[in-house]
Amino acid sequence: MTTTLPAACDLVVAGAVIVTGEGKSIGDGAVAVTGTRIVAIGETRAIDAAYTAARRIDAKGKILMPGLVNVHNHTPLTIVRGMVEDLGFAPAYTPGIPQGHWLSDEETYLFARLGAWELLRMGTTTAVDYYRKPQACAAALAETGLRGFVGGRIHDADTAALADGAWTHDRKLGEATLAESQDMIAAWDGKAEGRIRCFHAPHAPDTCSRDLLRIVADLAAKDGRQVHTHLAQSPMEVERVTAREGKGPAQLLDAVGLLNGDLVAAHCIFLNDAEIDLVGKAHINVAHAPVGNVSAGMIAPIVALEKAGATIAICTDTKTGDMFESMRTALAVARVRGAGYACDARTVFGWATKGGAKAMAMDGEIGVLKPGAKADFILLDAAAPNLRPIVDGIGIVVHSGVGPNVSTSVIDGTVVMENGKPTLFDADAVIAAAQKAADRLWARAGRPGVMTEAV
Repeated sequence: MTTTLPAACDLVVAGAVIVTGEGKSIGDGAVAVTGTRIVAIGETRAIDAAYTAARRIDAKGKILMPGLVNVHNHTPLTIVRGMVEDLGFAPAYTPGIPQGHWLSDEETYLFARLGAWELLRMGTTTAVDYYRKPQACAAALAETGLRGFVGGRIHDADTAALADGAWTHDRKLGEATLAESQDMIAAWDGKAEGRIRCFHAPHAPDTCSRDLLRIVADLAAKDGRQVHTHLAQSPMEVERVTAREGKGPAQLLDAVGLLNGDLVAAHCIFLNDAEIDLVGKAHINVAHAPVGNVSAGMIAPIVALEKAGATIAICTDTKTGDMFESMRTALAVARVRGAGYACDARTVFGWATKGGAKAMAMDGEIGVLKPGAKADFILLDAAAPNLRPIVDGIGIVVHSGVGPNVSTSVIDGTVVMENGKPTLFDADAVIAAAQKAADRLWARAGRPGVMTEAV
């Protein structure tokens, strides 16, 4: 009789309630990891019989689920959070606040690092980020251990004038932001053991001229990179583009060759039925930002976009780092727009996991728990009262979960957060440095903060 010996692996996380989002949850489950990949998932007793691990994490009393894929953020904008929400729908268009062009490379890095830590703390394992000084954003994501997609904000409208309601397009500014983006791609694509990837990021149809959008489209066609932008995020954008081009923002992107399956477009709020049909048939990827949108009194036609053919993914857009809040809000606003109970916990869980993976061209690699997929997953503390009672698992996670329930995060097979503490950096130092920089910038804006006054 031949006895099969257990196989060696690097990590086993055992004893958890495993919520995959597909089919029935596993009440006493385990995941085995070798290198950066999941090699097995199943009942704890079966995994224990099949594998001997270099490290074992006892996850009894925890919920294990795929890491969340957060497809649109601008982490340096943590500088204006808690202030801009009562002043305007987006920082670039809002006067009287520290604008992005104020930030030095170091300040950009400090706020990006704060934003990245928040995302990690709240259960994001893959984050999309783009802004000016993108190399600072990439460095911050890499330092935290996150899987990151990064772009440099490309535009030729002077952002210093936008807040005053002026769209002044400057060819030299467009060339400078494009060069900054290309330099970032050359320096960072594939870095951090392959966790950092780069894309092209024209800011929006109103802040980019037609010529600049064509240049970006040509670059993307040549190098095969994705393009990330904002689309139809405000009536102002629609009015400005229509006045300038004689067509709406979606039609403009179509005309320059950007409306296709490689486009990730944030918001997509102010689209009429014909435009919904247009972007749906192009199979674009929609980065749905429900929390930020509804806080400004706006709701995207997200179910209609999905029915038309668009891929739906969820983001926090720096308004919050909590993807659980975003899932719940996405569900609520879809029902407000008439989706009813057809939009349920499983729907929005899919948008936050598999939808994000598909949007980022990593379908089957992230946002799932299965052998062969990347070992990106999180543990939630199921002893928290808001996560009990557990019945099917997915319902309690979506309807009651909050970011601070996340206790442990594994990304690319590495434990990057354990018991709420990061393993790769000093969280207290990250927070203190960002606060100090914020004090300085808000004082410059004429609004010294309470922390400044306390010193």
